[in-house]
Amino acid sequence: MLQEEEKRISFNDHQEAIAVLGRNDEHLGIINRHFDSRVVTRGDEIAITGSADDVQKVHRVFTELLYLYRKGNPVTSHDVRYSIRTIKEGREEHLHQMLADLVLVTAKGRQIRPKTIGQGIYLEAIRQNYITFGIGPAGTGKTYLAVAMAVFSLKNKEVERIILTRPAVEAGEKLGFLPGDLQEKVDPYLRPLYDALYDILGSETFQKYMSKNIIEVAPLAYMRGRTLDDSFIILDEAQNTTPEQMKMFLTRMGFGSKMVITGDITQIDLPHGNRSGLKTAISVVSGINGIDAIYLNESDVVRHEMVGKIIKAYEEYDKRETKG
Repeated sequence: MLQEEEKRISFNDHQEAIAVLGRNDEHLGIINRHFDSRVVTRGDEIAITGSADDVQKVHRVFTELLYLYRKGNPVTSHDVRYSIRTIKEGREEHLHQMLADLVLVTAKGRQIRPKTIGQGIYLEAIRQNYITFGIGPAGTGKTYLAVAMAVFSLKNKEVERIILTRPAVEAGEKLGFLPGDLQEKVDPYLRPLYDALYDILGSETFQKYMSKNIIEVAPLAYMRGRTLDDSFIILDEAQNTTPEQMKMFLTRMGFGSKMVITGDITQIDLPHGNRSGLKTAISVVSGINGIDAIYLNESDVVRHEMVGKIIKAYEEYDKRETKG
């Protein structure tokens, strides 16, 4: 019979206990379902008993969540699930650093930070490189985090402006044939970028930056022939560029600038037979110092947990179809 072990964790007050354990012990319930241990609350203290291995892991989960809360962050059920998964996989050495990485605070006071180790690695790559490719499925935060890093760089005077662009595939980039002025033509294609900027900056600051041309949101076709100095430049939906468009974009980079290229190579909307500029670029520029490519996957999805499961199911279906 295995000998049981016990570890205790003390909270500073009742509010701290509620934050970590969750309303109606929601977080505690999640943890109990994943480990063969018992957690008993005694006032502002918890006692963890069970096998030595499980007690150690549960203690580490609570320690990380407590650290997160004491750093001023809310503790969500996603944080609990991710902490559990990371510690079970033996990758906890990354967790502490990842949870502490605050990018910035939005206009509404919400803190933006990586919610997965993959996101943490992605942010670090953006900091360390001139050009970063963020590749992964929907919901992994690749575009939103890039916009957050752009705003951070602008506020810290690392760059003088932010430029966001994406290919207007449905219009074939022939925007002159669309009705209305430039703004009316490109708005439908650039809406996700606007939404991210609105959320991070707030409407008033966003409008002020736009009017002063500190922020520019434009379709990829309008990048041709320009050299972009002292800018943080984001190309979104890059899987829908042609190799020629991607080469054009990459060669727009000027002095004092940083680029982030995001895309999902499983969601290419180009006409059948056309090569993706994103796929080509990764092959061509990989190995160049100052350029990095970070791959996010279903474990980095921070939308509803079902989104990650759906993405994984489709990946398995595609593998079966390819073999068949």
